[in-house]
Amino acid sequence: MTKYVIALDQGTTSSRAIIFNHQGEIVNVAQKDFTQHFPEPGWVEHNPEAIWSTQLSVMQEAIAKARVREDEIAAVGITNQRETTMIWDRKTGEPIARAIVWQDRRTARYCDSLKEEHGEFIRKKTGLVIDAYFSASKVRWLLDNVEGAREKAEKGELAFGTVDSWLVWRLTEGKVHVTDPSNASRTMLFNIHTMQWDDELLELFQVPKSLLPEVKSSSEIYGYVDSRYILGGKVPIAGIAGDQQAALFGQMCTKKGMVKNTYGTGCFLLMNTGEEVVESKNNLLSTVAWKIGDKITYALEGGVFVGGAAIQWVRDGLRAIRTSDAINSLAATVEDNGGVYFVPCLAGMGAPYWDQYARGTIIGITRGTTDAHIARATLEGIALQVHDIVRAMEKDIGQETQEFRVDGGASASDLLMQIQADVFQFDIIRPKVLETTALGAAYLAGLAVGFWNSTEEISDQWQRDRSFSPEMEKEKLEKILRYWNKAVKAAQQWVEE
Repeated sequence: MTKYVIALDQGTTSSRAIIFNHQGEIVNVAQKDFTQHFPEPGWVEHNPEAIWSTQLSVMQEAIAKARVREDEIAAVGITNQRETTMIWDRKTGEPIARAIVWQDRRTARYCDSLKEEHGEFIRKKTGLVIDAYFSASKVRWLLDNVEGAREKAEKGELAFGTVDSWLVWRLTEGKVHVTDPSNASRTMLFNIHTMQWDDELLELFQVPKSLLPEVKSSSEIYGYVDSRYILGGKVPIAGIAGDQQAALFGQMCTKKGMVKNTYGTGCFLLMNTGEEVVESKNNLLSTVAWKIGDKITYALEGGVFVGGAAIQWVRDGLRAIRTSDAINSLAATVEDNGGVYFVPCLAGMGAPYWDQYARGTIIGITRGTTDAHIARATLEGIALQVHDIVRAMEKDIGQETQEFRVDGGASASDLLMQIQADVFQFDIIRPKVLETTALGAAYLAGLAVGFWNSTEEISDQWQRDRSFSPEMEKEKLEKILRYWNKAVKAAQQWVEE
């Protein structure tokens, strides 16, 4: 009798493995950080081998610590940092270069050159705004800048993948090269209406079709973990979803109109739009949420590139705190931000501004400003960025948000959640299980193998931990929003070269 599902949660700064039981409860967790590489300003890279080795080791560690036998594992699900781009040799499995991470801005100028002529054409096909964030320009950069890469790619000797494809390839010892629609829809090479790799986009970005993985659904058996990694070699890999879509599923936002926000390295807000693509008039993205069986579910998305990473910067760059959690107690020592505003666009601005040349800005500093004011301004900066996305989303769908589910590491901060409720002027709901990204991958894998019978069965497991209701007076909020908008304008278009 299988008892567990394992979720591999490959994130931007760490790899994790979480074992869930049939009740959706966490049995065991293992996590390892890996090195971030910043070879030039605005460049962010990962070593694909480091991603693989940390992900493999945490999977094996979690299984060992929980004393789980291989015949007790129903399936493995994968969720991953999206858009991060890697290319490897099909014969040797060797990466041709480091992975270019989703935060990387090296292709910003090239993307700018496409906007006027191709912006609407690309948005209609992909639901995306042209930006260096997505995979297509990164693939082209690797093919053009790694010696011999384009020639090898033209001969069919190389494979491209987002992180999910890389992990499945390695877990199956090169037998399976796949992705799912939630990841494919973030490459800017995939038509979200036809659900196919698009020949016109491949031609525009000069990407050979032979590089690409096969696009399967988000919940089916793709292959089996090789016996050298889990003894027996009969454990199916059965669920794949990009991290934000996995969190939407893990939060059980399975009905049209339901919204979640994940407070991770960045903040990513998704709304389930059902079986239709909602074309945004307010600079949001239309994306595939998941495909289960023949049914495709779409979502509207807004992304903040720097959310929890702003807290990490206060810890590691500013050295105002020793641990990330300490920002809460420091910020709580002051009643307000003291007139200080922090726009934490340390990697450019995402939705709804899409400014690749914005940079982080702290404004309003006086002689009375303390580290506590900057700490509070950091938390407010995260919440206010999310606020701007929700208001854009409400304009797109023509209705006000009724319920807002939160998850991710920073959502454990009661102070941040209270600030978020104050900014929104409606309730914020936090679930008991905050690991909803991993949980979503586990649910998708479990559904594929009959570990769970239906999404209705899974929905009954979702439980709220706490709700946060607004406490701030509207006049005070209006003042904060007025100054926030001024601060955003100050941060925009900073880089000129």
